[in-house]
Amino acid sequence: MGNKRLDVKEIMEIIPHRYPFLFVDYIEELEEGKSAVGYKNVTMNEHFFQGHFPGEPVMPGVIMIEALAQVGAVALLSLDEFKGKIAYFGGIRKAKFRRKVTPGDTLKLEVEIINRKGPAGIGKAIASVNGETAVEAELIFAVGV
Repeated sequence: MGNKRLDVKEIMEIIPHRYPFLFVDYIEELEEGKSAVGYKNVTMNEHFFQGHFPGEPVMPGVIMIEALAQVGAVALLSLDEFKGKIAYFGGIRKAKFRRKVTPGDTLKLEVEIINRKGPAGIGKAIASVNGETAVEAELIFAVGV
């Protein structure tokens, strides 16, 4: 994997997401078009904890999937041929949720592009906390305008 590190400002130059829907704080490793490893520091200040679940704050599974998709989008959209475009979901396969994610956790987000044909493909995605898998899935994507 590459050693390129991106801060949040550099991430926002690649993907269009903004607060409150940007779920990646930094990218630790990036191999353009192939893989990326990013992190989300989960705090009690996240807007989704107001309703999920009051008194028992748990990061929603769909938000973890979205965070993984954003890391995959950084890997893809960092390629010259895709700069300025958007990566859309084409599907989610084999999603398994294995661990709760709560305030104070640091979510490690790893995505490897395992199959790509033109602007479409599949990413293998794993989110973990302290080495424990929280969610894993295959994310199907299509890059568009």
